[in-house]
Amino acid sequence: MPGPPLPAERRIDRLLAFIAGASLVLTFAPFEMPWLAPLPLALLLWLLRDAAPAAALRYGFLFGLGFFGCGTYWLYVSLNVLGGLLPPFAVLLMLCLIAATATFVAAAAWLTVRVTPRGSVWLRGLIVFPAAWVLTEWGRGWMVTGFPWQSLGYGQVETPFGTLAAITGVYGVTWAVVLMAGALYVAVMRGWATRMLLAASVIVMLAGLQSSYDKQWTVDAGKPLRIGLVQGAIPQELKWNPAQLQPTLDLYRRLSLELPDRDLIVWPEAAVPALPFEVPDFLEEMHEVMVERDTQLFTGILTFQPENGTFLNTLWAIGAEQGQYHKRHLVMFGEYFPLPNFVKRWLRIMNLPSESIAPGADDQPLLTARGVPVAATICYELAFGAEQLGFLPEAQLLINVSNDAWFGDTIAPHQHLQIGQMRARESGRWLLRATNTGITAVVDPAGQVTERIAQFEPGVIIADVIPRSGATPYVRAGNYPVIALALWCILAALLWNARRATR
Repeated sequence: MPGPPLPAERRIDRLLAFIAGASLVLTFAPFEMPWLAPLPLALLLWLLRDAAPAAALRYGFLFGLGFFGCGTYWLYVSLNVLGGLLPPFAVLLMLCLIAATATFVAAAAWLTVRVTPRGSVWLRGLIVFPAAWVLTEWGRGWMVTGFPWQSLGYGQVETPFGTLAAITGVYGVTWAVVLMAGALYVAVMRGWATRMLLAASVIVMLAGLQSSYDKQWTVDAGKPLRIGLVQGAIPQELKWNPAQLQPTLDLYRRLSLELPDRDLIVWPEAAVPALPFEVPDFLEEMHEVMVERDTQLFTGILTFQPENGTFLNTLWAIGAEQGQYHKRHLVMFGEYFPLPNFVKRWLRIMNLPSESIAPGADDQPLLTARGVPVAATICYELAFGAEQLGFLPEAQLLINVSNDAWFGDTIAPHQHLQIGQMRARESGRWLLRATNTGITAVVDPAGQVTERIAQFEPGVIIADVIPRSGATPYVRAGNYPVIALALWCILAALLWNARRATR
């Protein structure tokens, strides 16, 4: 028998939780409304004000469904429109991922209510909720391979809060945003004296962050590097068509050879849509041209290891300084398939992807260009900032190659670039992004995009970048201080509540 209908207020509250989560997407690119971020978070806190832990779990889950449902809808485009997965299966996989990520928001809401008793407005808003959100956001970034997309800090990369990136990393920026939401919640729940105090505190904090906006933790190291980034804009539907192979190679060759003298030219992920043994003459020709011009070429290509029969997603350095970087953090159901063999056989029968790519080793040597050590990432790896710390501070330049054609004309390529801006700010280094259909861009150490190519148009970027040396506080310490502080806040709240209960 179905239970009694929910009271109207409860139904409205649940709808508000979903809408609030959906509105949080507007704080990211391409909408560029970062100032909005504290409002939906404060609304979630307000909904939790008298909620029991079970109700908090539901409010948080609905908030997460709105947040990730509207922010990662492009998964369907990747799976169905471009990946060829049948609509029912594409929808199922998309909904499973959205639900899985929403559970982390639910966990933050549950922990907030579970740790703080009703009426503990200050403790809940300014201590526990920011710490709980940061802990669950961090957990989402590594549990079950991790999905760190839409960490709140990414939307603030060009705001005063972004100044914290070099000190605390993206999770410290997230903390500042959620703290603002908590302050807004406390201001609503308390009187005018409290509101004036909080307003003054926020103004002082923002002024301090703004005054240190141009603080530089790294320094120039050597001469400028003359670079060229090439965007072929090959539609994903044609990219692996055998008839398109030669036109693709001709396009990248022509765009590259038309460039003025460059020290480094970068092509996107899998720019060469073939295995090396299938195009040996082309690769040899490009190598000879690069050596003759005293230029380095980095190109994305799939490679094959016959000794163990595995494929690798590779960034191949061609020219005087040769080398290979193999992608380490792979995309589940995109590059590897944790499925039984009978399921893989069924996928092959359905003409769907089923073969896995192997991950590269964790301790790969850095690629170099003109002697400049480079930290390379391929596509999705850019979202895992902590995994790049092993390359730093030795690396003096960041390079990311990607095939964002998988996202289609959605918000995902804009979000991906914003993630790259955060990596540049965290490390205090230039970032070069070469993507198939966009957004190819150059990002300076302050996280500002200095050059970009419009999406879905072939083109090149010609720029000079200066290698940087030194280490930001985040490069030295990683995420440990922020996560340790968040754990301490939760533990302190638990101890405070236990002491209060014994009185």
